[in-house]
Amino acid sequence: MADIHIEEFYKDTAIALVQLYNAFPRRVNLFVEDIAGPDQADEFGLHSRRHMACFGSLLWLAEEGYVRYVDTIRQEALDQAVLSHRAFTRLSAQASAELIDRFAPQQVADESIPPSVREDFSTHVHIIRETIRGGNSAQVSQVMQAIFFQDSH
Repeated sequence: MADIHIEEFYKDTAIALVQLYNAFPRRVNLFVEDIAGPDQADEFGLHSRRHMACFGSLLWLAEEGYVRYVDTIRQEALDQAVLSHRAFTRLSAQASAELIDRFAPQQVADESIPPSVREDFSTHVHIIRETIRGGNSAQVSQVMQAIFFQDSH
């Protein structure tokens, strides 16, 4: 994928959704710096393009019904954020056979692992975690596209 800002968007949304899933059902503050890294405001107090792109990704998640929050903390964070029902069920759901085959085939096929654990390995959230850990932006983008585009079919 040639558009770096789109790859950053997918990575930011993946990290944000995993952070909220890990805290679910608690409401937490979702800080941009925890997702996109530290930011140094310029002499006018304005954030970098990268920081603002991440903040925009968080707002997009809310506008599209994946996240709910009480307020923003300046342009630093979403205050009291929580996954929506839609996002929670999507992340908890079993991924398609294609995603499993591409991103978690050994874990799901390993007969020495108990079935309940193999089932957990086949969820969207597990596959997102694994692709984030792998550090490959293109793979994170592919996984997030598959998850976001489920609604359009």
